[in-house]
Formats: sequence, C-alpha cells, structure tokens
Amino acid sequence: MIYDNNVQRNTELIRAILFKIEASPLDGLIDIEVPGSTDEEVSYHVMLLHKAGLIEATDCSSLQGHSWKATSLTWEGHEFIDAIRSDTVWNKTKEFVVAKTGTLTIEAIKAALPIVLKMMLGV
Repeated sequence: MIYDNNVQRNTELIRAILFKIEASPLDGLIDIEVPGSTDEEVSYHVMLLHKAGLIEATDCSSLQGHSWKATSLTWEGHEFIDAIRSDTVWNKTKEFVVAKTGTLTIEAIKAALPIVLKMMLGV
C-alpha cells in the first residue's frame, strides 16, 4: 500500500482506531477495519498514533508500499481513550478546541480535556 499524498489526519478515525485496538485481544498484529475508511487511511493513522505515543505498532511496509499494524495501546493511549470515551465529552472538547484555536489537533484535545471536564463538573 502506497500512501496517497492526500491522506488527511482525521480525529474521528483516530478515535475509532483507538476503540478498535482496545477491544482487540493482545496476541500480535491487529487488523483494523473502520467502515467508511480505506486500508490506506487506517494504516496511515496507525502510524500517526504510534508516533504520537498512544499505541504500539509495527511497520509492516514492503516494496509494495506502506503498511502499519497496531499491537496495543500504551499507558498514555489508555489514559487518552478513557478521557474521550464519552461522546458528550469528546464532542464538547472538539467544539472547545476549535472555538479557541480554529484547528483540531490531538495535543490540543489532550490539553483541553481537563478544562472541559471541569466545566462540565462545574468546578
């Protein structure tokens, strides 16, 4: 698989991949399928999540192209997925980040989560 230069980072796909990894047995490479996403998009996002330190993954690339396979969540990945598990928290955090920064990054989401949770708790 060769990555198309037009693959864009997709936070919804990132979240879906994290949930798929969490639900998978820990017995090697995890084949991840996300409806509406190509294998190329999933592989690219697995690579991004690995480089961000949220998952462990293996580069299975060959002469035929790039291919990344997840193996597990990291401690930070578990912490992140627990924080974004609720659809309400996830959506409010994304809205908060976009309203404040005009863009949506994983680092901004991680930074905003405690603020949004405190606002939701009225603390």
